[in-house]
Amino acid sequence: MAGMDASAMNTNPPNGRRTPGARWYNAVWRWHFYAGLFCIPFIIWLSLTGTIYLWRPQLEALLDRPYDHLPVAGRTVSPDAQVRAALAAVPGSSLHKYVLPEHPGNAVRVIVSADGVDHRVYVDPHSLAVLKVIGEEDRPLNVVSRLHGELLAGVWGSYLVEIAACWAIVMLLTGLYLWWPRNRKGLAGVLYPRLGGGRRVFWRDIHATAGIWVSVFALGLILTGLPWANAWGSYLGEVRTLTGTTQGPVDWTIGGKAPTAKADAILGAHAGHDGMVMAAPPISPGELGRVIATVRPLHIAPPVLLSPPAHEGAPWAVSSDAADRPLRSDAQVDGATGRLVGRVAFADRHWIDRVIGYGIAAHEGALFGIANQILGTLTALLLTVLAVSGGIMWWRRRPTGLLGAPLPQNRPRFRIGLVAAIVGLGIYMPLFGTTLVIVLVVERVVLRRIPVTRLWLGLERAASS
Repeated sequence: MAGMDASAMNTNPPNGRRTPGARWYNAVWRWHFYAGLFCIPFIIWLSLTGTIYLWRPQLEALLDRPYDHLPVAGRTVSPDAQVRAALAAVPGSSLHKYVLPEHPGNAVRVIVSADGVDHRVYVDPHSLAVLKVIGEEDRPLNVVSRLHGELLAGVWGSYLVEIAACWAIVMLLTGLYLWWPRNRKGLAGVLYPRLGGGRRVFWRDIHATAGIWVSVFALGLILTGLPWANAWGSYLGEVRTLTGTTQGPVDWTIGGKAPTAKADAILGAHAGHDGMVMAAPPISPGELGRVIATVRPLHIAPPVLLSPPAHEGAPWAVSSDAADRPLRSDAQVDGATGRLVGRVAFADRHWIDRVIGYGIAAHEGALFGIANQILGTLTALLLTVLAVSGGIMWWRRRPTGLLGAPLPQNRPRFRIGLVAAIVGLGIYMPLFGTTLVIVLVVERVVLRRIPVTRLWLGLERAASS
């Protein structure tokens, strides 16, 4: 709901008296306009990249098809030999993770690390031929993920996407307020568009009806994506620490990186001390084979990642990387004896982690299979329609040489409900609160004092009131 038809501004009756709530409607419309204009490019971009990522299982299966239908000839060589072949393919590397093959005809994926960079090596488990080597960050769907969450700009890209997500929530909520039927008979233009009223009515109805149908699902997508965001994810972590609701490391990235607690748990003795990096302990022959023999009967949801001990005497870490996060579980296995040291199921996690896990699975289209992917795709499509139609409406009605923002009426008095809603959103989404204050200060202190800018932004009436 990035813009509204110009006729919507006419909230005054013919006798010139202002109708109750007219100033509120105008104020909400103005903020809806600004939020929508800022969010349009981000909505289109996130909808496109998000849709591609929704179909990750199918796309990765297609990309990896040459390595998942290998001829099963002869006996499978030992896991130790497979790891040696992978390490030889990347000189100077060490074992980071071993991905447990799901079927006999699958190439073994061995993730090795060299100079702080992870590489995925595809090894034929029968001939030990190295079929492919690719950097983990260079895998196509991982690139799409960074395009979606960080714009390939690292932490600053994550901040920008998070700001857009916060203001998209404002755009949707204010759009619902503007859409709410007032003295209108019938459902035309409310739940379905009127096709015979000309271009102006057509684009207004397309925009409004797309917004109402998509709002609930779009809000769900945005809210379930916030745990990945750098500021909000870190903010949640601080709140949980203060309230004592942390329970082990989380299993999602924050701002494109694993949280510190998780990183420390994985690295252990690999963590730096006074700037020094400790070498990984050597892996004894047969350890990986014993771990695999113990893990196979556990039926952990694939893909299953086996990580070598972080320090001398530590167990191997076993983790599920299933897209449907409620299926995930972790385990620890003693490599020397093959003994199962411990196991943590999804149900054993803190309830906050479980709620976020369900949300992330739904966000990625993995919670309820193909139907989840289709629903996510339709949501992204409707969001694109919403953004494009709002942009068209703005472009068609904007005055030449001006931004075309709704002219502000007399300033509405701040009601308790509005103040509470703004404060609540600002507390829940700190970047929204921060950017809102910045925008208000810049408008008041700078933009209103420059005549050309004041006229272009449509602040003239506000300045004279």
